[in-house]
Amino acid sequence: MSNKKEYLRQLSAVDEILQLEAIQSLIDNHPRQVVVDAVRTVLEELREAILSSKDPAELAGLELGPEDLVPLITDLVREVMQPHLKRVINATGVVIHTNLGRSILAPEAVDALMAVAGGYSNLEFNLKLGERGSRHDHVEDLLCTLTSAEAAVVVNNNAGAVLLALATLASGKEVVVSRGELVEIGGSFRIPDVMRQSGAILREVGTTNKTYLKDYREAIGEETALLLKVHTSNFKVVGFAAEVSLEELVALGGEHNLPVMNDLGSGVFVDLSQYGLSHEPTVQEALKAGADVVTFSGDKLLGAPQAGIVLGKKELVEKMKKHPLARALRVDKLTLAGLEATLRLYLDPALAIERVPTLKMILTPLADLEKRAHRFGEELKKKVGGIFDVKVEREISRVGGGALPLEELPTYVVGLTSAGFSAVELADKLRLSEPSIVARLKEDKVLLDMRTVRDEEIPEAISSFERIAHLH
Repeated sequence: MSNKKEYLRQLSAVDEILQLEAIQSLIDNHPRQVVVDAVRTVLEELREAILSSKDPAELAGLELGPEDLVPLITDLVREVMQPHLKRVINATGVVIHTNLGRSILAPEAVDALMAVAGGYSNLEFNLKLGERGSRHDHVEDLLCTLTSAEAAVVVNNNAGAVLLALATLASGKEVVVSRGELVEIGGSFRIPDVMRQSGAILREVGTTNKTYLKDYREAIGEETALLLKVHTSNFKVVGFAAEVSLEELVALGGEHNLPVMNDLGSGVFVDLSQYGLSHEPTVQEALKAGADVVTFSGDKLLGAPQAGIVLGKKELVEKMKKHPLARALRVDKLTLAGLEATLRLYLDPALAIERVPTLKMILTPLADLEKRAHRFGEELKKKVGGIFDVKVEREISRVGGGALPLEELPTYVVGLTSAGFSAVELADKLRLSEPSIVARLKEDKVLLDMRTVRDEEIPEAISSFERIAHLH
């Protein structure tokens, strides 16, 4: 213990360290409280390390002078002052990557956000009439034009859209839904849980793999308020299976004067099957089939900011706008600005395919991905070929975001191995680089998927590899 006391005595007081010229320089460039907290944290961590040490050899050569602590304090201050939410390079090949922020916004949407964020706006002010307006007006007409819906309302996400619709249309009443459609998506969001919170009563029909129209018909009673169809966007039941089509459900609802709601999950405005992908029901198709209410996400296949969009019959949507939950779930000016700019691109579907990054990534031709991979790979070989073994390979990408779960997108990746790093170590170093690069691992390789690595990000990625190689 005497040895430990000697090391503890070497630790300087906080005030003494704060007088150092290097620390004063930190205070000149950073908030004083951040620097003071960093000094205290470093001293406390060293004190704990000394006291918890069980082997005197661990403390041998420990430099505890005030000047010795400056690098530790400086690093901690820089770490604290770094933004916690930051841009990353997505090299996983998962286009709509929920953990990495889902869809990238189109340049037009980014510009719209910047324009609105930097000044006041007419969020709830009618410039023509010079009086209070509604925030719904900024995108409602556009949504109706694109989809032929009678009315629209936008909330914070699709879970909120489902919650608002159920609370407005079926609180205290029964909602009939197939057992095979009681989905759970990321973050443990479950349809039954949302229904419970809305006050609606779940009435399950059919089985996990088979539900027939007669099951819905037999479940309808005096307490039934709504028939609900949920698109199983993040899984598929194949083989011995049967489900009721939206058209059949709409016809049944008409017989009993019951509204039909279709939760599409990841809604899309473009028929992706015309580009060789599996068919994903479009928002327009759901409305054309007669659904009274359609809900879907803004930040998945649509490629807009996070939002939940409700389209449908005017009478029902207007009720939702007036529900108390509508205010709790409403979106802000930034979401509306980004959403409006994205929706305007869809007025020309060909332009949307070219300008909305989510669609562009999903539909990038394989030949373009191969060229990008070879260009990236050759540049890596020039810069860090002595440290890394670089190979271009065929692989598979995924759409992600709970959409098209069975769809395999052929892609090209740059695969890397190194005698100096294991695949896990290299992936860790890339993830902690600046900017962070999130890759995927396969066996003993790190794979960088060119479907989600954009051309403008390649120089940054190469610089990260150069820094890693330099530290090797």
